[in-house]
Amino acid sequence: MLITSPISPMASDALAGLSVLVPEHAATDSLSQQAYYLLRDRIVTLGLAPGTLVNERDLVEEFGLGRTPVREALRRLADDGLVEVFPRRGIYVGPIDVGDLGAISEIRVELEGFVSRLAAERATDADRRDIAALLDELDLTVGETDERRLIHLDQRIHRLIYRAARNPFLEAALDRYYVLALRLWFLALERMHQLEDAVDEHRELLQAIADGDADRAEHMARTHVADFEREIRTLL
Repeated sequence: MLITSPISPMASDALAGLSVLVPEHAATDSLSQQAYYLLRDRIVTLGLAPGTLVNERDLVEEFGLGRTPVREALRRLADDGLVEVFPRRGIYVGPIDVGDLGAISEIRVELEGFVSRLAAERATDADRRDIAALLDELDLTVGETDERRLIHLDQRIHRLIYRAARNPFLEAALDRYYVLALRLWFLALERMHQLEDAVDEHRELLQAIADGDADRAEHMARTHVADFEREIRTLL
């Protein structure tokens, strides 16, 4: 059961500044949903390190939320594989297993390729205008050294593609595996020196979608995921 009232202004305002973007159409009017996205951000960005014991009381005080919403959020995060629940021992932030990179990438290469194909086939004029705006923004990232700004841009690009595919169930699946990959990205962040190149790889993908070239869009998306896996594997 979701706790829907009252909405916490502190938590609601904090959602806007998260490093891990909240999906565009996600419901955030419940305290449980707010707690989920706040905690997910903290875990994915390694603000809560793998293996850390989660202190519910501290989180309740920090986020200005009740104990029940925090517990519901933790149950959902356990389903995502981001926390582990041990009876009589407590809840711990899930470990990062680099061995999972291959399994995550196997799923993402198929789903990202498929969603990019659908986006090329289904993109509206409004989607194409948004793509053009992102392409212009990519031009401004040349020489950018703010890694978190580039990661933020990467997320916006992927979410635009997901939205253009017009399949909310596919979008939800993609969001889950993107977030797992993003956590690995944050783990390797300090050792990545060509982050702007990784983000710029999306240029040809976005252009293919704007052109309605489904074959090229699928190819570019699959290539991008495979390249991401190779780079992260060499760094970790």
